[in-house]
Amino acid sequence: MTGEPEPEIEPDSKDWTWVLDRRCPDCGFAADSYQIADLAPAVRRTVAAWREVLGRPGVRERPAPTVWSPLEYACHVRDVYQIFIERIALMLDRSDPRFANWDQDATARAERYREQDPHRVLDQLTSAGLALADLLEEVPGRGPNAWVRPGRRSDGSTFTVESISRYLLHDVFHHLDDVGEPAT
Repeated sequence: MTGEPEPEIEPDSKDWTWVLDRRCPDCGFAADSYQIADLAPAVRRTVAAWREVLGRPGVRERPAPTVWSPLEYACHVRDVYQIFIERIALMLDRSDPRFANWDQDATARAERYREQDPHRVLDQLTSAGLALADLLEEVPGRGPNAWVRPGRRSDGSTFTVESISRYLLHDVFHHLDDVGEPAT
C-alpha cells in the first residue's frame, strides 16, 4: 500500500458463544431461527452476499483507521469457512475432538489481509463457502446422531455439529452487517 504501518486494530477477545442462546443486538442474528435444513442454504446465501461485497469499488478502504475494510472482513470470512470445515470434519470423524487454537487477529496480520487480491479472495471464499455448505448437506448421511456429535475449543467451550454450524453462521452474518451488506 503506502509503505506506512497500518494502525493496530484492537483484537477481538469476546466470547461470542452467547449468540447460540440469544439474538445478537448488533446484527440481529438469532441462532434458534435456523433449522438444520436451513444451515447449508444460508451458507450458500452468504457466499453470494460476499460476492457483492468484493465487487464494490473501494473494497480495500477502511471506514476508520482501526476498522477492517470489506476486503479484510472477506479474508477473515474465507478463513472462517476453512477453519469450520476442518472443525466439523473432525467432529464427524473423531470422538469429541479438541480444536487447535486459532488466533484470528494474528492470522490477519500474518496473511496481510489488506494487501490480498480481491479477485483471488473471492475465488477462495467461494470455494471454501460452497465446500462448507456441501459438508453440512452431507451430515445426515453420517448417521442419525451426526448433528449432535461434540467437539471442544481450546478454551473448553463445547459444541455439537449443529451448534457450531449456527455459531459460524453468526460470524459470517455479523461481518456482512459490519460491511453493510444484508445477509438475506
